[in-house]
Amino acid sequence: MKNYLAELIDSCRVKPGTKVRLKDYDPGLAGDEDIPKDERKEEANRFLKERIEILRERQELFHASDSWSILLIFQGMDTAGKDSIIRHVMTGINPQGCRVVSFKHPSINELDHNFLWRYMKELPQRGQIGVFNRSYFEEVLIVRVHPSIYKSQRIPDKLSGEEVWRSRFDDINNFERHITRNGTVILKFFLNLSKEEQRDRLLKRIEDPKKHWKFAFGDISEREHWDDYIHAYEAVLTETSTEWAPWYIIPADHKWIGRGLVASVLTTTIESMGLEYPEVSAEKRDRLSEAKKRLETDET
Repeated sequence: MKNYLAELIDSCRVKPGTKVRLKDYDPGLAGDEDIPKDERKEEANRFLKERIEILRERQELFHASDSWSILLIFQGMDTAGKDSIIRHVMTGINPQGCRVVSFKHPSINELDHNFLWRYMKELPQRGQIGVFNRSYFEEVLIVRVHPSIYKSQRIPDKLSGEEVWRSRFDDINNFERHITRNGTVILKFFLNLSKEEQRDRLLKRIEDPKKHWKFAFGDISEREHWDDYIHAYEAVLTETSTEWAPWYIIPADHKWIGRGLVASVLTTTIESMGLEYPEVSAEKRDRLSEAKKRLETDET
């Protein structure tokens, strides 16, 4: 499974300049089908635990170095498993070094600013891992699928039209390049869920009383726009996967595969940074030595 996941990660990464067609990406990928599913799932869960332990060890070093920050972005259709992946992968993280932000409908104040403004305010500071559960990509996804939302943003008429999406892609790419140049590593994950699997997950929420709270009637109406969303996502993945902020298309029909892939990308990224604990000055070393002596002779 480890070798399979390593190979799969490379195929999941959208290379810059690639024209993405989601029909070329199987949302149901789940390892070697010659191996029983239960064994594959068990191995994937074991792999996830190993990655979480590595993440736990590396986070302290990452935080102590206080130079880089990491921004994880999760996008996907309703029920794609964004919350689940975030919960499982980040379970080993010290809460002080991680912050998850979920963006809801913009406020009046937010609508009075440019479309990236409210996201800029939530970027992680140095030494922290930030998670965007949905993000500024909604501005070229749901806003594109539902033109009424774009109209509510009160953009001047002469700045409207089909070209607005090209302009927003450029703005996003430039924004991401700016923050990566200032020390933020961006990892973007699209959870690729099949329409059939979404239907099954929605039915489970209806059939299980314990999951009724998770059911949103709007999810049913959004399914009617499935093809429009696919078109919008293909444009996003094609236009905004860059060397400095790559997209990963994660198969999402089997949650245990997605968790392992995301955890592997994150830990591999941190391991590749060459981080070191901050150097201590000679003066501080002398003071530490003096503090040690005082504590060792303290008889209280």
